[in-house]
Amino acid sequence: MRIALVAGETSGDLLGAGLIRALQKLNPDIEFEGVAGPEMQAAGCRALEQADALAVMGLIEPLKHIPRLLRLRRSLVRRWLARPPDVFVGIDAPDFNLGLESRLRSQGVKTVHYVSPSVWAWRQGRVKKIAKAADTVLCLLPFEKSFYDKHDVSAEFVGHPMADKTPADPDTMQARKILGIDARLVLAVLPGSRHGEVARLGPVFAQTCSRLAENNPQLAFVAPMATPRLHELFSAQLAAAGILDRFVLTHGNAEIVITAADVVLLASGTASLQTALLKKPMVGAYKLAALTYAIVMGLKLIKVPYFTLPNLLTEEPLVAEFLQDAAHPEALAAAVQELLTDADRRAQIAREFGALRNMLAQGADERAAHAVMSVAQNS
Repeated sequence: MRIALVAGETSGDLLGAGLIRALQKLNPDIEFEGVAGPEMQAAGCRALEQADALAVMGLIEPLKHIPRLLRLRRSLVRRWLARPPDVFVGIDAPDFNLGLESRLRSQGVKTVHYVSPSVWAWRQGRVKKIAKAADTVLCLLPFEKSFYDKHDVSAEFVGHPMADKTPADPDTMQARKILGIDARLVLAVLPGSRHGEVARLGPVFAQTCSRLAENNPQLAFVAPMATPRLHELFSAQLAAAGILDRFVLTHGNAEIVITAADVVLLASGTASLQTALLKKPMVGAYKLAALTYAIVMGLKLIKVPYFTLPNLLTEEPLVAEFLQDAAHPEALAAAVQELLTDADRRAQIAREFGALRNMLAQGADERAAHAVMSVAQNS
C-alpha cells in the first residue's frame, strides 16, 4: 500500500508523524511519500519536498511564492496520477491542499483532508470546495462534524491530538518550581505568537498588569515568548508600563507557564484551547488591524458567537472575551481580578475544562489512521 501526504508547517508535520506511526501499527508495509517535515521523515515518510515550503504568511509576501507553489502542485499531480497512491491525505494547508485534492480526486484518487478549515466560522461557502476535494474530512472538534453533516459532506470527528498529549492532572506547584516562582498567586500572560498580535495587544496587556500589580502585591507575572524578537518587543512594552521587573519571561515553554498559573490573560488563538485543556481559567482578548476589522465586521464574515475556541465547546461560555476597542486595560484588569479573588469560580471552571479535555482526548492519531485506511480500502 502507498499513501501520499502533504503537510504544511510544524503543526501539520507533527500531525502527519502521529498519523504515520498509527498507520504503521495497522500495516507495517505501507510506503509513505509527499511534502513532509522532519517529524514525518523520522516516522518513515519519503520527502519529495520539505513541509516548510508551504509556510508562507502575510498579505504581500505570499504573492511572490505563487509561481513556485503552483509548480510544486503540478509536479505532485503529475507524479501521483502517473502512479496513483491508494489514498492521498492533505494535512491542513487548505489553500494548497484543497486544490491538489480536487485534481487527484477528479481522476479517481481517494482523498482525505485532515484538519477542517474554519469554514464553520467564516466564508462558509468554502464547504462546496471541500465537498468536491475530499472523500472525507477528519475533524479535530465535534461541532465541525455536525457542520459537515448539515451540508452532506462526509466527515469524522477524531479528537484533538493536543488533548491526547495534555496531562489529566497538571502539576501547578512543580511548574512553579521549574520556573523559580514562589508566589501565592500567578498570572500567565500570553500576548500572541505573531509580531502583529504583540504589537497591538502587548501594550494593553502591559498596562493591564500594571493595574493588577498595584492591587495585588503578592501576584507574580510570567509570560512565554515564542521568539527572541517577540521577547524584545514585549520586554520594551513592559518597561514602558513600568512593570518589567515583576515579570518572568521565558523562551517558549508555554505549557509550563500556563500550568504554573492561577489565571491566564491571553490573545485568543490556539493558546486558548491549550489553556482550557490544562484546566486554567482565562480572560481572552484580540485586536485586528483597524482596516481588517472594518472589513470583517462590515461584510459580516464571522458566523460564530464567540472568538475564543473554548466558548464554542462548552455549554455555557467560561471565558470572558474582549474584542477590538473593548480590549482595554480597565476592562481586562477587572475581569482578571474577578477570577483571582474567586477561588470557587476558578475551581468550577477547572472542573468544566476537565470534562472538555476528556471529550477531546479520543486518541486522534489512531482514529485518524483507521479513517484513512477505511477510505483507502473502500473501493
